[in-house]
Amino acid sequence: METTTLTLATAATDAAAGPAARIAHVSKSFRDGPARQLVLDDISLDVAPGEFVTLLGASGCGKSTLLGLLAGLDRPTAGEISTPAGRPALMFQEHALFPWLSAGRNIELALKLRGMPRGERRARAEELLELVRLKGAYGKRVHELSGGMRQRVALARALAQDSRLLLMDEPFAALDAITRDVLHDELTRIWQETGLSVLFVTHNVREAVRLAQRVVLMSSRPGRIARQWQVGIAQPRRIEDATVAELSLEITEELRGEIRRHGRH
Repeated sequence: METTTLTLATAATDAAAGPAARIAHVSKSFRDGPARQLVLDDISLDVAPGEFVTLLGASGCGKSTLLGLLAGLDRPTAGEISTPAGRPALMFQEHALFPWLSAGRNIELALKLRGMPRGERRARAEELLELVRLKGAYGKRVHELSGGMRQRVALARALAQDSRLLLMDEPFAALDAITRDVLHDELTRIWQETGLSVLFVTHNVREAVRLAQRVVLMSSRPGRIARQWQVGIAQPRRIEDATVAELSLEITEELRGEIRRHGRH
């Protein structure tokens, strides 16, 4: 498949700078009674500076486990993980906002943990809210926000960590289709404006193709990298575009094959 790679207007995309994240021959197992269950097996994957990568696979293939290892929430059983871009920011499927704090204060908490002086936090929180199209929402409480707005605040809080690597674990899975589509547009815009490296976990093939420069498909039990696709479709993309649908169909067939192979074990 002949493709061209998108190029961001930032020096951060220079491949000579080295990867933003490197996963080298990583395996992970968990104890299951007297035995150990191998969840990830010999995973090797680099994310380039400024690259948007989606990690796709059936439920239970170890996508979230791999993201947790990258975030430093756990350690691999074997192999090495490094994040030369610095400590990554992690955005979960649930917004995980503190309901007793306003939208702005939730973001300020991340700024405080970063060590930003108190006098600078509000202005920065308001800048981040504006970046995610929530200007004027600083004083809003969580219960006053829609599901999409809550995820925007969660994204702003992740961005407040000032990381060059953003890890996203199915952050839009619980949203309705229209809200999810709007947030796809917003995330693409923010990625292009900031030049961040993004590793985005999903089980939705169309979402993976809609967003990514590269789609990585994982097989199941244990999780391994089965295949990768460079996505040469220019942004902005729509989830209903014919080119998105065509590549999504190819990837879906490959995913179904992996599921069938797993089912025979």
